[in-house]
Amino acid sequence: MGEAEMGDQSKVHQDSGEAEEGEIVDSVEAIERPIEPANTHPLEHSWTFWFDNPNGKSKQATWGSSLRPVYTFNTVEDFWCVYNNILQPSKLIAGSDFHCFKAGIEPKWEDPKCANGGKWTVTIMKGKPVVDTFWLHTLLAMIGEQFDEGDEICGAVVNVRARQDKIALWTKNAANEAAQMNIGKQWKEFLDYNEKMPYMFHDDAKKMDKLAKNRYYV
Repeated sequence: MGEAEMGDQSKVHQDSGEAEEGEIVDSVEAIERPIEPANTHPLEHSWTFWFDNPNGKSKQATWGSSLRPVYTFNTVEDFWCVYNNILQPSKLIAGSDFHCFKAGIEPKWEDPKCANGGKWTVTIMKGKPVVDTFWLHTLLAMIGEQFDEGDEICGAVVNVRARQDKIALWTKNAANEAAQMNIGKQWKEFLDYNEKMPYMFHDDAKKMDKLAKNRYYV
C-alpha cells in the first residue's frame, strides 16, 4: 500500500458536529472500527494514536492532562482506516501535537519506556507540504519495522506550530550511541532528508529546558 491509495479521503470524523476545524476528535469511539476481513495483515506491534488538543492545553494546569488516546490499531488495514479519516499535519491547527506510539507506551518523558531515552528531530518551515509526506513515511517505517534497531523505537510525534513544524522520533536508550546513530541515519534515508538532524536526551531537556544541548548529529 502507498500514498496513492489514500486518495482524497483524509478528513476528521465529525462526531455529532462537535469537532472544530483543524482538530482531531479525542475519543476512541469517534472513529468507526471496520469489520475485520479474514485476510488482514497483522503488524508486529500494536500502535496508538494520541492527540494533544491545543484548546484543552489553555484550560489545564498540568502538562499532558489534555493528551488523549485516539485509536489503537494492529493491522495494516486498520492503520489505513484511521489514517484516511484524520487530518494530515498541514491541516491541523497551530499548537496541535499528534503522536503515534507503541501500544502501552505513553508519549511522555515520565513513561518508564521513555524515561532514559531521547529523540531525533526534523524541523520543517511552515507552508511546506512535505510535513505530510515526512509524517506518513515515518509512520510506515515504524509500523512496518523498517528500522534495524526497531526495539529501540518508542514512537513519533508531529508538533504543529505557527512558524514551523517538527517531527520527532522517540527512542528508548539515549546512551546507546551506536543504536541511535543507526536509527538517525536510516530515518534520514527514509525521508530523503539532507539537512543536519539533531538528537537530544530527554533527561537533558527535563533538567535544562531551553538550555539543553543536542548530543548526537547525523
